[in-house]
Amino acid sequence: MTADSTTTTTTINTTTHTNTNTTTTVTDDRLSLEFFRHTPICTIILDASLVIRQVSDSFLDIAGLGSPTDALGLHFDDFVDRVAALPTLVSARKPLRNAQETLRPSELKHLDVPDGSAWNIRIVPILRHASLRYLQMELTDVTTEHQRQLDLEERLYTNETFRILVETVKDYAIFMLDPNGNIATWNAGAQRFKGYKKEEIIGKHFSNFYSQEDRDIDKPGRELADALRDGRVEDEGWRYRKDGSKFWANVIITPVYRGQTLLGFSKVTRDLTERRSAEVKLIEAYEEASKLKSEFLANMSHEIRTPMHGMLSALTLLLDTPLNPEQRELAHVIEESGEILLHVINDILDYSKLASGCFSISTDIINVSEILQTIHRAQEKCRKPGIDLQTYIDPKLPKAAEGDSLRYRQIVQNLMSNAMKFTEEGYVHVHAKLHEEDDEYYTILTEVVDTGIGIPSEVSGSLFTPFMQFDNSATKRYKGTGLGLSICKSLSELMGGHIGFYDNPEGHGSVFWFTAKMKKVQHVKDIDDLHEELEQLTLRTSTSPFEDVKHAAVGKKILLAEDNPINQKVMLKMLTSLGFRDIDVALDGRDAVALSIRNPPPYHVILMDINMPLLDGVGATKEIRNAGVQTPIIAMTANALKGQAELYLAKGMNGYVPKPVDRNLLVKILLSWLNSNAPSPTQLRATPSPPPVPLPSEAAPSNSPLPLAPLPSEAAPPNPPLPPAPSEPAPSQPTPSGPVPSEPSPSELAHSEPAG
Repeated sequence: MTADSTTTTTTINTTTHTNTNTTTTVTDDRLSLEFFRHTPICTIILDASLVIRQVSDSFLDIAGLGSPTDALGLHFDDFVDRVAALPTLVSARKPLRNAQETLRPSELKHLDVPDGSAWNIRIVPILRHASLRYLQMELTDVTTEHQRQLDLEERLYTNETFRILVETVKDYAIFMLDPNGNIATWNAGAQRFKGYKKEEIIGKHFSNFYSQEDRDIDKPGRELADALRDGRVEDEGWRYRKDGSKFWANVIITPVYRGQTLLGFSKVTRDLTERRSAEVKLIEAYEEASKLKSEFLANMSHEIRTPMHGMLSALTLLLDTPLNPEQRELAHVIEESGEILLHVINDILDYSKLASGCFSISTDIINVSEILQTIHRAQEKCRKPGIDLQTYIDPKLPKAAEGDSLRYRQIVQNLMSNAMKFTEEGYVHVHAKLHEEDDEYYTILTEVVDTGIGIPSEVSGSLFTPFMQFDNSATKRYKGTGLGLSICKSLSELMGGHIGFYDNPEGHGSVFWFTAKMKKVQHVKDIDDLHEELEQLTLRTSTSPFEDVKHAAVGKKILLAEDNPINQKVMLKMLTSLGFRDIDVALDGRDAVALSIRNPPPYHVILMDINMPLLDGVGATKEIRNAGVQTPIIAMTANALKGQAELYLAKGMNGYVPKPVDRNLLVKILLSWLNSNAPSPTQLRATPSPPPVPLPSEAAPSNSPLPLAPLPSEAAPPNPPLPPAPSEPAPSQPTPSGPVPSEPSPSELAHSEPAG
């Protein structure tokens, strides 16, 4: 290569291309074809008229040409129109003419074409004696390089945008922690939430935002450890600002890695104080509404049951008087109608309690076999002629388990009552068996099988829906609230079980089943021994409880605290019929206290109404107990909501009887406190009252217990699927029951509520 002060001269045989800022002078008109054959750069040589004179093999490849002759001799514009495979050349026309006119290099970079590729185009004029001889065009595919550049620019833009966004957003506190939990970055939202400026907080540990109590248990450190273990940790709680004020925060901590190296943690905080305040207000409003609903239910229970008590109790006393046959028949009609009305009231109250969440299950030691025997005796009395009523009990059933006897009994009674109602002929059979057990619980399966009208398929899916009653010609005469099965479903679920039905496989009728979980109890043998001992102590003789209470009433004095005039008359009549001759009446709580705290205490038992003016029964009981008087106090109330019995016992009362007062239940309670071992009124001052002896919730069977057969083999209900019971001996025929059904024990009476 040689050079002078004005021009750089390059021989084509020794130089492949020239600097873009240098005009090349060629001293030899001949071009080396070999050069174009081997250059990797797509190259076109055009003369001064823009006619193609030479192309490289690499250009032929990208243009899809078979040989140089397909391009040589063509004007550039004509060639571009023919070669559709190179849309890049269309854009080369302008820089090509620019180089032709100015005799200076022209370049077009990062030319994007429709197929997604990118090209650089460079055009260099080749001069001879300062005149244009040739134009050399080079095309370079820079798609990959261009994409990398675009990606880099996009990342830079995104990162910068994100940085600006993070730093300026004010609704979130977003900042970085180093691996040790020290604050590394700080945004405007963090400053707004926390109150710290960037220069005040960078480098400080993020535990500064936690309470001293949280720091003492190293909650910040545990959150970082949890984030490393789980990949993310989220928490809500109180966080503290620079000025000591607190706000309810939602916090998300996420570890940040580069490859396998921990860079630190991102921490995003939202101020949810307003939402928290709204939630608290909603909870308080819900609790207040629930309280008002409970108070309404209690009031409705009282207002409805109070007149029912007067009516049914007076009717019971009326039936004890001499009546002619017509009068007695009419009295029985009133009694039956009253019982139906009371059942409807109980259903409505139970449903309302379940719907409002005011319902809970209580537990006691119960014997399922004895419960079923008691129910069988009661149903036997109202059995239709021609209906075979049998109860089959699996001998494997536990003798004692922890459960809610009242609610188990309620479900069985409801299902049996439905079966008896809808069955005109055939049978109603009850089966109870141990379905399964684990280390802690028994699962008891109870089925009621009937040959009644069955369940139409179109209503089977909504049978347990509240107020559901299917309507056809066969059922128009059967009335009810439509709540019974819905209540049974809720009760079975509260007892950890399920309920369902299927068609009777023997033909007409249905099989209703439910399961209930009952907790295992220890020392069952001890319970049996105690049960037997108490049977002896209670002296189960052939005499009726009414004769026993009349004998126990001799010389005993009772205080009746009742403000309702009708209920006063009814209770005085009832107590008189039971043999009591010395009865005082208190018209309100104050009067009851004044009469009870005289020295010596004059009464053996106090029957205390709960809702009285001036001072209610609970308040009166408190004052009586504070005076040192331990006379047994039995609550009488029309408030039959769940949990009231426990409340009254906790307030110092000794028992509970719901209104309308069941005379049999009242007799049992009075007998438990007026037996020969009961203390005299003088002994009742400052002497703790004897608590009811703990007993299984169901009393032992009478002297002639109902012989109930073991379960036969049977198919399991399909919903949910239950395994079939093992084949067992055929059932024997149950014997008729005695006139008085088995009653609950004193311990159960203290907690009893009416079955709905």
